Amino acid sequence: MALQETVQRCAVLGQPIAHSLSPVLHMAAYQALGLQDWVYDRREVSQEQLPSFLRELDPNWRGLSLTMPLKQTILPFGQLRDAWSQELRVANTAVFDWNAENEPKINLYNTDVEGIVKAFEHAWHQYETLPSVSMAISSEHRERAAIIGNGNTASSAMAACTAMAQHGISGITVLARHPDKNPFISEIAARHGMQCEVVPLAQACEVLTSSAMVISTLPAHAADPIADALASSGVKCAGSLLDVAYDPRPSRLLTAWEGCGGLGIGGEEMLLYQAIKQVHLITGCEEALEFHVEQAMRSALEEAL
Repeated sequence: MALQETVQRCAVLGQPIAHSLSPVLHMAAYQALGLQDWVYDRREVSQEQLPSFLRELDPNWRGLSLTMPLKQTILPFGQLRDAWSQELRVANTAVFDWNAENEPKINLYNTDVEGIVKAFEHAWHQYETLPSVSMAISSEHRERAAIIGNGNTASSAMAACTAMAQHGISGITVLARHPDKNPFISEIAARHGMQCEVVPLAQACEVLTSSAMVISTLPAHAADPIADALASSGVKCAGSLLDVAYDPRPSRLLTAWEGCGGLGIGGEEMLLYQAIKQVHLITGCEEALEFHVEQAMRSALEEAL
């Protein structure tokens, strides 16, 4: 399609960005919604380049997805509009509201937390139709969640765990190479009335096998030693584990977890559900939340992976 002034533009920004699958997801959604004049691409933008990039935008721009390292860099340029972006001080979505003088008001949101929650809920719904998967959790551990890592992504993971109180989660263990780093994570749990402890990664096998819900926030391959320890330990896992890394797919950690009897959830599920909410926010289309749009986005993602 030839680009014209009427084209509604969106993009994902970050550095590096060539690997991003966001264009695949968003373009599939636009097609399913009949938004033929909407386009979405990748833009390599550093922290230093972000101010000039924003200044050069025109009213054809409708919104942005923000990945590392821009999720906090964007904050001074907009207003935090949802509870999680306000609490975490992290935004992955910018929606433009242009005035008559062609100056944008930038509304910022965090859809990462919802992406994590929806990834688990979808997997649990699927599990209900798969009785061959054993998910028996002893009553003393049924309320426990675990997070592997305590970096930036772990903050969204902790927020998601607190949102899982509706599913019975009441306590969280964080496994970290440097347990004293990032005390903000424990503060998130405390604000939501959750018990939280931070322990060394050396306790991974013990903690993970007694957790109903696990989120690995480590980069690709960083969790491989934990995977190898699980695989060689002979332990049984009965909980659900989401690995936010989706390349390679499946990760060694997911393979080991499923080999021990647990339910594995690939990071592409989080990617899908955070993108669905982004499309809803940026386009303003309520239809973006309907099942047929999710199916179109899922099919496009599966084809791209």
